[in-house]
Amino acid sequence: MVALKRLGADMTNEENRFENDNARPVKRRRVFYIPGYDPIHPRRYRELYRKESAIQAEISEYKIGLSPRTTSGRYGWHVRSNIQGHETATDFDVLVWSDIVRDSMEASIAGTYLQLGRTAWTYIASGTLRRLTWLRKGPVIAALYPVGMLLLQLLLAVLLAIGVAYSVQILWGLVLPVWSIIKLLSWGAGGYTAIRLLKWCKRLDGKFYAYYLMHDYAYSAASRGANPPELEERMKVFGSEIRAALSDQSLDEVLVVGHSSGAHVGVSVLADLKRQGLPTAGPSLAFLSLGQVVPMVSFLPNAQRLRGDLQYLSEQADIPWVDITAPGDGCAFALCDPVAVSGVAREGQIWPLVMSAAFTQTLSPERWKALRWRFFRLHFQYLCAFDQPGVYDYFQITAGPQRLGVRFAGCKPSQSRIDVAASKYTSIGGA
Repeated sequence: MVALKRLGADMTNEENRFENDNARPVKRRRVFYIPGYDPIHPRRYRELYRKESAIQAEISEYKIGLSPRTTSGRYGWHVRSNIQGHETATDFDVLVWSDIVRDSMEASIAGTYLQLGRTAWTYIASGTLRRLTWLRKGPVIAALYPVGMLLLQLLLAVLLAIGVAYSVQILWGLVLPVWSIIKLLSWGAGGYTAIRLLKWCKRLDGKFYAYYLMHDYAYSAASRGANPPELEERMKVFGSEIRAALSDQSLDEVLVVGHSSGAHVGVSVLADLKRQGLPTAGPSLAFLSLGQVVPMVSFLPNAQRLRGDLQYLSEQADIPWVDITAPGDGCAFALCDPVAVSGVAREGQIWPLVMSAAFTQTLSPERWKALRWRFFRLHFQYLCAFDQPGVYDYFQITAGPQRLGVRFAGCKPSQSRIDVAASKYTSIGGA
C-alpha cells in the first residue's frame, strides 16, 4: 500500500512537472549519445544524423541543419531546427568508448576461437541462453550466428587442409614413392592453405560480421556480466560530462540516448548520477534507450551491478525513461521490459515506458521490403528517417521543442510488451 501511494505521488509530481515544462518549449538542449559495441569512428554517427535528418525534415515538413559543435568535448556536432514554429538549438556529444571496443577485438584467429568456446560455455552452462529463448528468438539467433559461422569457416579450413594434403600425396605418388617427408610436407601445405583461408574470412568480416559479433558477446561473457574495469572507468567520465551539462543553466533539457549495448551503459551511468544526487535547479534530465540488448548482460551470473541499476532507475521519478524497440529488429529484445525480464521489477516500478517503433507501420511497404532482411541496417533504423513517423521521431526528440517526458506523457506502453521475469539470476548490487 505504501509503495502504491508513493507511486501515485511520484506520478502526480511527474505529471505536474510535465505540464509546467510543456508550457516552456525547449530552446537549448544537450544530447549525449552512447553507441553500442562499435569500433567505428564517431563521425559515422554525425554523417548518419546529417543524412537522415534531412530526409525526415523533408518528409515531415520541418527545418533542421547541422554545423560544427559549439561545446567542449571529444566529439559532437550542433543542430538547429525549426519545428512547429519553435526554434531549438541542440549540442550533440558522442560518449566515445570505441577505443575500448577496438582493444577488445584484437584477439588473433586462435584467440577468437578460444573466446568462442568460453562464451558458449558461459551462456549455456549458466542456463542464460535457454532463458533468453523465452523472450525473443531473433537476438538469440543473432548470438548463435557467429558461433555457427566461425565453426563453418573452421570446418571448411580443415576440409581444405585434408584435401590439399591428399592431393599433394596423390600427385607425388604418380611419379615417385610417397616418402614420410613428403607426407609431412603435404600436411604442412594443407595447414598453410587452411590458415590462409581463415585469414581471408577474417578480412571479409565486414560482410560476415562473425568476428565482430563474437567479440561483442565475448566482451560481457568474459566477466560473466560484470563491467570490465576499463568500461567502469569510462562510465565515470561519461557521468562527469553529463553532470557538468546539468549545471548549465542555459539548457532546458539534457537527454541521454543509449543504443544497443549503449542502453545498459546508459542505465548504469544515470543510476550513478541519481544516487549521487541531481542538481535542484537547471535542465531536466531524460533517458531514451533504443534497440536495447540488456538481457544479454543482465541475465548473466555476475551482472549484479546492472540488475541493481535497472531496479533503481525504474523506481525513481526524476529521470523519464522511454525504451523504444521494434519486433522487426532481430538484433534487439523487442518490447521486452528490461527491468521486468531481468527479474528485478518491484511494486514501485515507474519506468521504462516500453513502446514500439513499429517498422511495418512507420516504414512504407517498399522500404520495409528493401530492409526486412538487412538485419544490421534495421538495428540502426531507430537513428534514421521514417516514411510515416508516429510519436517516435528521433530527430524531433533530439532536436525539437518538446522534452522527452512531455512528448510521451500521454502514451501507454505497448500491449505486446513482455514483462515476465525470465532471468535465473536476480541478485542485485550497486556502484
